[in-house]
Amino acid sequence: MSENAPARASGGQGTAPLRVGLFVTCLVDLFRPSVGFAAVKLMEDAGCTVEVPAAQTCCGQPAFNSGDRADARAIAEQVIRAFEGYDYVVAPSGSCAGMLKKHYPELFAGDEAALARAEAFAGRVHELVSFLTDVLGVTGVEAAFSGKVTYHDSCSGLRELGIQAQPRKLLASVEGLELAEMRDPDVCCGFGGTFCVKYPDISDKIVTEKTADIAGTGADLLLAGDLGCLMNIAGKLKREGKAIEVRHVAEVLAGMTDQPAIGERRR
Repeated sequence: MSENAPARASGGQGTAPLRVGLFVTCLVDLFRPSVGFAAVKLMEDAGCTVEVPAAQTCCGQPAFNSGDRADARAIAEQVIRAFEGYDYVVAPSGSCAGMLKKHYPELFAGDEAALARAEAFAGRVHELVSFLTDVLGVTGVEAAFSGKVTYHDSCSGLRELGIQAQPRKLLASVEGLELAEMRDPDVCCGFGGTFCVKYPDISDKIVTEKTADIAGTGADLLLAGDLGCLMNIAGKLKREGKAIEVRHVAEVLAGMTDQPAIGERRR
């Protein structure tokens, strides 16, 4: 289905390399490491020096969303320590980046010194595609993908970080790729982290409507910037018997689509 070409970002800064710490995220680490490798490739091609701090942990979002502020704060303290000294902290996830950037400072309200440290950290955090376009000024990638794709706007990335035009801008530069928009690309997929566990029937109804919207585009491939959404949608598409592949947008932008799509086995 795909024709791959080596990917190289264009339009980035021509100055000394920025030192970037990659926040891998739990789902990428455990279920889709290729997304992390694609993120590293995209940033290195844009001229950055990328490191992956070994001491990083979960962003703390499950605890935070469940009301466990004490554990969420302890996790935040660990993450902030792990990423000290980097020019930027980049995550291939709007959900995790939103937690780091928007919610970490909330955890330290009333503690002046800790709050200042959390705010300084938050100011260096970016979602991957937003970092490439909005910070580095990347205007396109040298990658090829033959096929029709559609793009899902994940809730956190869109509503917390304003990520919408950025992935489409870079996808427009991928040779052979045709973007077919959904009727409602910005409507939730029903995952919502613990929401899909607490309210499975509602979650299933939402994702059923999402997969129908995806199928209506005639696309062969669904892309998004959050692995939680992608795994949820991929599972539903598979249960429905729909032959639509699912990948993280970074994999296509980096020209790294050789391995099976999400939820597929290597043949």
